[in-house]
Amino acid sequence: MTHIGFPLRIDGRGRTTATTDVAYVRELVEQLVFTAQGERVNRPTLGSGLLALVHEPARADLATATQLLVQGALQQWLADVLEVGVVDVTSGDGALVVTVRYRLRRTGEVRVDTFRQAAP
Repeated sequence: MTHIGFPLRIDGRGRTTATTDVAYVRELVEQLVFTAQGERVNRPTLGSGLLALVHEPARADLATATQLLVQGALQQWLADVLEVGVVDVTSGDGALVVTVRYRLRRTGEVRVDTFRQAAP
């Protein structure tokens, strides 16, 4: 199946860039993880709330809460396309690093993707 790539790009033929199933799901995860709740007009609860915690002091309880927020958002919004495994969130060097282990429901393939977001 072909999906529109994220971020939206135009290819050499003047058409929107297509992406594979695996890349599409990865892009969905990335969008969800770094979307702030209230950012999407018609889906005000979409997002993980992760970026709101960027400037909080690094503590073990905050890291655990952040991991639960991200895992909950993934389960709520993407449960039909993936099964969430382990979520790991770390902060350091002015950036958040999120590692997500998940299984694609359509193919059964297990993926581990890491996303990095510099603090705003």
